[in-house]
Amino acid sequence: QVQLVDTGGGLVQAGDSLRLSCTASGRAFSNYVMGWFRQAPGKDREFVVGISSGGSITGYADSVKGRFTISRDNAKKTVYLQMDSLKPEDTAVYYCAASSNTVRIRTTRGVDSWGQGTQVTVSS
Repeated sequence: QVQLVDTGGGLVQAGDSLRLSCTASGRAFSNYVMGWFRQAPGKDREFVVGISSGGSITGYADSVKGRFTISRDNAKKTVYLQMDSLKPEDTAVYYCAASSNTVRIRTTRGVDSWGQGTQVTVSS
C-alpha cells in the first residue's frame, strides 16, 4: 500500500485560493488512481475529485467544477488540488485518497489508502 500525507490547508476568506498537496511514500504511486474527499462537521465524507494514474482523466463533483483543479506529478509522488473561488460551503477537512481504479475512487469504500486530512476553513 501507499502512505499519504496531506498538507496545505488553512483559513482563508471567500473568493481566495488554496493549494493542497498530498505526498506519497511506498511503492508504485504511479499505478494508483488518486483523489480528494472532504468531510464537513456533521456530514458524511464526500468525493470531490479524482485523477487517473497517468493524469489524463479527471472527474469532479458538480459542486467544485470550474473552481477546483487536480493534478499529479508521478516523479515527485505528489498530487495537488488547486482550489479557487473558495466558498464558505467548501469548509471541511480534506483527505487525499488512493484507489485501484477510476470507478472505485468515487466512493469511500473504494479507497485503499487515506491521508490524515487537512483543515480548510473559508470565512464569509
